Amino acid sequence: MERIRIPLNRPALVGRELEYIRRAIEEGCLAGDGPWARACSLLLEQALKVPKVFLTPSGTHALEMAALLIDVQPGDEVIIPAFTFPSTANAFVLRGARPVFVDIRPDTLNLDEAQLPQKITPRTKAIVPVHYGGVGCEMESIVDVARRYGLTVVEDNAHGLFGRYRGKPLGTFGALSAVSFHETKNLTCGEGGALFVNDPRYVERAEIVREKGTDRARFLRGEVDRYTWREIGSSYLPSELQAAFLYAQLEAREHIHIARRRLWVRYAEHLRTWAEEHGVGLPQIPSECEPTYHVFYLLLPSAVTRERLKRHLGQQGIASAPHYIPLHLSEMGRRFGYRPGECPIAEAVSERLLRLPLYYGLTESEQEQVIAAVRSFREWTE
Repeated sequence: MERIRIPLNRPALVGRELEYIRRAIEEGCLAGDGPWARACSLLLEQALKVPKVFLTPSGTHALEMAALLIDVQPGDEVIIPAFTFPSTANAFVLRGARPVFVDIRPDTLNLDEAQLPQKITPRTKAIVPVHYGGVGCEMESIVDVARRYGLTVVEDNAHGLFGRYRGKPLGTFGALSAVSFHETKNLTCGEGGALFVNDPRYVERAEIVREKGTDRARFLRGEVDRYTWREIGSSYLPSELQAAFLYAQLEAREHIHIARRRLWVRYAEHLRTWAEEHGVGLPQIPSECEPTYHVFYLLLPSAVTRERLKRHLGQQGIASAPHYIPLHLSEMGRRFGYRPGECPIAEAVSERLLRLPLYYGLTESEQEQVIAAVRSFREWTE
């Protein structure tokens, strides 16, 4: 196989990252929650009208904070889409909860909101919708179901920062929301995340949980003369170097968004006829959604065809990749008693989905090579 020339993802410098990192070092404050972290939080709060944003070391840590804040206990149930990353479940399983997996919609690949009522039991604690590829879930329906049953909504918005549903920013519908700044995300600092606290009732506890269960933040503001252990918590602060890098990316967010949208639209326009001719599905965006253009994928007719196309692209130096194995089919899923056939759409999608390269810095020439390689594929017969 040829050396990969066009990767699936490539993190990029898009603005003043190196300048800001140097300034952070010169300022002599590298631990968490310094001026750069506060600047990132303030930018996000003002841009998205979120009451409080806390930067975290990862999106996973943000979800773990959410599980602590809503007081998940052993025996609780948390409703999660089957087609998602393990962190969506792990954060709640760590607190003793049982994940209740819901199948996905065939159009957006998001949690199927119509299945929610039948999944709710007296043990249900929360619903955790995931905005796959940065396309918003049907949040009005999800929030309505949660309200009727007295449940908390925690959004896993790892893919959807600055996306919108019916004009409202993703990540602002639930009481809490987790964001990721992993190197594969549209905006990155290598590793990193944030917890959006949309319900002000959680703000004070979130500050304590994030600071190892102490009131250190109040001490630093001069509100108490010493700080101490108040409740359960952990170290959920990223370093100032991460925050400085991230701030430059956040400043360039519109530029990044425009570049990704241009690439996404070009894929859709140049592959639409080819896809129709060969029975290949392309991403669908409902009219009420403004996506983040995080993923562009092909839904091939079969698993065999998917693997053949993946090999075909690799032979031309182009990376491509499947995505999630449905969590109910995983080893951990089996431990909870799940079996094949329980989420048939997620299972079929997992076998047939192939992601194409999409990242800031992918040139038009490189994208043309990807498109040409896809269109030249001939191994359809099984």
